[in-house]
Amino acid sequence: MKVLAGTNAYVSQSGLAPELLAAVNLRVSLINGCAYCIDMHSRELRELGVSSEKIALVPVWHEAGQLFDEREKAALAWAETVTRVSTTGVPDSDYEAVSAHFEDKELVDLTIAISLMNAYNRLAISFRNVPAGAAG
Repeated sequence: MKVLAGTNAYVSQSGLAPELLAAVNLRVSLINGCAYCIDMHSRELRELGVSSEKIALVPVWHEAGQLFDEREKAALAWAETVTRVSTTGVPDSDYEAVSAHFEDKELVDLTIAISLMNAYNRLAISFRNVPAGAAG
């Protein structure tokens, strides 16, 4: 867990916007069905001042018009690609699309963040973590 915590600290200080990272973490958690992480990152987005409408539309960001900017859309699409790598691979077109919005270091950091969230989802689901309000 120390390694994951260290990686999380690195990602937090990477220079990527906290709102972007939280939205990506929420999207990954939605794909993986991690209720604990969905709750945590929804709360985080609210605390960061993101509107309820935008948070609610993260699962369908591609249908949300201009609510998400191009960089956010690229990050969310990349989150989906990396999270679903076992079924979709990483098409060149997806890599080219995200590369148009992120410099090399940013893309590495974003990919680390996505991979880390996938690891946290698997841990939370495996060890039966539940949302804060559902513990009983």
